[in-house]
Amino acid sequence: YKDDKESLNREMMALYKENKVNPAAGCLPLLVQLPIFILLYRVLTNYDFSGVTFLGIQLDGSVLTTLSTALGLTVEQGQIGIMTVLNGIMNNPAGLVNVGVYLPNTLLLIVIGFLTWYQQKLTSSGNPQMSMMNWFMPLFLTFICLSLPGGVLLYWGVSSLLGVLQQLLMARKTAVEMQQKPVLFKDKPTKSGD
Repeated sequence: YKDDKESLNREMMALYKENKVNPAAGCLPLLVQLPIFILLYRVLTNYDFSGVTFLGIQLDGSVLTTLSTALGLTVEQGQIGIMTVLNGIMNNPAGLVNVGVYLPNTLLLIVIGFLTWYQQKLTSSGNPQMSMMNWFMPLFLTFICLSLPGGVLLYWGVSSLLGVLQQLLMARKTAVEMQQKPVLFKDKPTKSGD
C-alpha cells in the first residue's frame, strides 16, 4: 500500500478491529486528567491555602515562591520569576539555610522531572532523532513546573509514578506472555518490507 493511503487506512482499521484495539484509547486517560488538572490549578490559585501543607509540601506555593520565602523576598506571587530568585540567592545566600521551607517542593519537582524522563525512556523506540526529545521534554516540563502550585505538582507526581508503575507492570506481563507464546507471526515480516 505504498502509494494507496486509503487502502492502507482501511487495512489498518481492519487490523484494529480484528485484534480488538481502539486507536483512540490511549488518549482517554489524558482527556480525563486534563479537567482535573485545570480545576486543581484554579482552586489552588484562586483560594487562600497559605500555610496548608501535605507531607511537607506547600500546596499553594510553587518552587519559586517557596525559595523566595526562604530568601526573605517580598514579591507578589504572580511577579516571581527565576531571575528574581537567582538575584535573591546572590544577595542572601544565607537564606538557603531555611531548607524546610523550599526542600519538599523542590524535591517533588526533581522527582517529577526524573519520572517524566524515565517514563519516556520506557516508551522510547530507540529512534536516534527521539533521543534529543527524551532529554529536552523532561527539562522543559521541569522548567514549566517551577511556577506551578505544590498541590498540582503533587497530583502530577503521583500520576507520573502510577504511569511508570503501569508501564513496568505491562512490560513484565508482556515478557511473561512472550515466553509462553514466543511466536506471534507464522511468517514474520522482514525489515526490507518483503
